[in-house]
Amino acid sequence: MSSADVETPAATSSGRTTAGSLGGSLIVSIGLGYVLTVACQRLLSPPDYAVFVTFWGLVMGLGSTLSPLEQELSRQSAVAALTGGRAGRPALRAVAVGMLVAAAFSLALLIPPITEKLFHGDWSLAVIVLCGGVAFACQFGTRGLLIGQHKVKAFSLLVVAEPAIRALVLGALVVSVAYNVVSLAIAVAAGSFAWLLFARPARQLLDVHVEGDGWGVTGRRMGMLLVGAALTAAVITGYPALVGLLAPGGDGDRVGALFAALVIARLPLTLIGPVQSLAVPFVVRLSVTEEGRHRLRRVLALGAAAALVLAALGALVGLWLGPWAVRFVSGPKYDIDGWSVAGLVWSSVLLVPMQLLTAVLVARTQARLVLLTWAVVTGTASLLLVLLPGDTVFRAVVALAAAPTLGLAVVLAFVLRKAPETVPGTTPGTGETSS
Repeated sequence: MSSADVETPAATSSGRTTAGSLGGSLIVSIGLGYVLTVACQRLLSPPDYAVFVTFWGLVMGLGSTLSPLEQELSRQSAVAALTGGRAGRPALRAVAVGMLVAAAFSLALLIPPITEKLFHGDWSLAVIVLCGGVAFACQFGTRGLLIGQHKVKAFSLLVVAEPAIRALVLGALVVSVAYNVVSLAIAVAAGSFAWLLFARPARQLLDVHVEGDGWGVTGRRMGMLLVGAALTAAVITGYPALVGLLAPGGDGDRVGALFAALVIARLPLTLIGPVQSLAVPFVVRLSVTEEGRHRLRRVLALGAAAALVLAALGALVGLWLGPWAVRFVSGPKYDIDGWSVAGLVWSSVLLVPMQLLTAVLVARTQARLVLLTWAVVTGTASLLLVLLPGDTVFRAVVALAAAPTLGLAVVLAFVLRKAPETVPGTTPGTGETSS
């Protein structure tokens, strides 16, 4: 065994420090996110909350759509770090593509019939989505540069700063008794500008003189990744909109209770992005050797099995305690069945390994497989919402549980098959530079 294969105490300590710092920041982020989510449920009337949760789903769904920017820039930054360099112009091109996508999507919301259907004609909410979405592209780019160069402290602070800014703005609105749907929407979008606090250290990790992939290669890769992420968002933050579009209406109280529970349960999934971005450079480093690739496949298989066990246990707890927990958190008007919570928990747990496994495909620059994976998930959910018999809640819960189960099997098959040998920074099977 070579000395390079031996884990030194310093390396072990560094890994523990990284995990501790990132884990702590995620816990704080989740806690602050729950404060905002629950506060909005308590502050707004059910009709107003229905509009707000549509806005929330759109802006957070747009953020989820743009999250591959973080993974792609972390990959570029990590590959550059292996040779002592910095990410170059391809990083800026990737962010520019993300900003363009965010702007195009948000501007479509200003079309009067769409604005009327989504926001009851309040075009200001569409403008807030536009501002928050463009800022999200810059934020994910900043986070990717930081974690790719192992700037864990700055990265962790940025992860916490986003929900902290939202909570501060929310607190100011509550104290001034100036809260309504629009002002709470502004509080949500404000967190997307946290990257401005870290723009200077991120700029030091860029070298604009370094050439690489042109606009065509960058646009195609990011296009596939962003479409895949949009499909992901459709079954996570944007699921209420998908249900409203495809399932029959009616029974508003039960559907509203399901969505209130869904928003709370899905919140941690919006914070998986930092873990995915940490996973990308980890996969890049392991994939250099055959031994590392074998170790990676073993870890992924064991992790998927553990996730299935955890999902089953979580579903049992949700079946037993779920209805009480939802009423306790959201208020007595949110009444939900235990089996609905069980399906929701099963789905939420399985979506975690799904997102981490797709990060492995990102590290291998296999964007087509990422797109195919999420197309299977969203397509399955959509078909079940349309074709299943029963009311909206039944269709929504069954689709919610079945789609990620099938998706996990698909993505696991993709990542466990023997990957082609690659040199960091090249596209598998082509030898073309990818960063």
